[in-house]
Amino acid sequence: MSRTRRLREEVLDLLENKGTANTVEIFDHLNERFRWGATMNQVGNIMAKDNRFSKVGHVRGQFRGSVYTVCVWGLSQNELALNMV
Repeated sequence: MSRTRRLREEVLDLLENKGTANTVEIFDHLNERFRWGATMNQVGNIMAKDNRFSKVGHVRGQFRGSVYTVCVWGLSQNELALNMV
């Protein structure tokens, strides 16, 4: 987890401000924010393996010139409860 700590914290900040975001939006945000960026595999692993994030649903749309189904992510219920207090 130490190799992706900054990425995880930036995703947490993004979701706290925005509410929900799909995987492509998170990927683009990380690559705009950090000089070294992240790969799509890293983003998928960060989102799937960190219990602060939860999958909200799926959206099918045109991303990068092709039609894909991507996951929509939000904060988990535990994380939302901690932010409310």
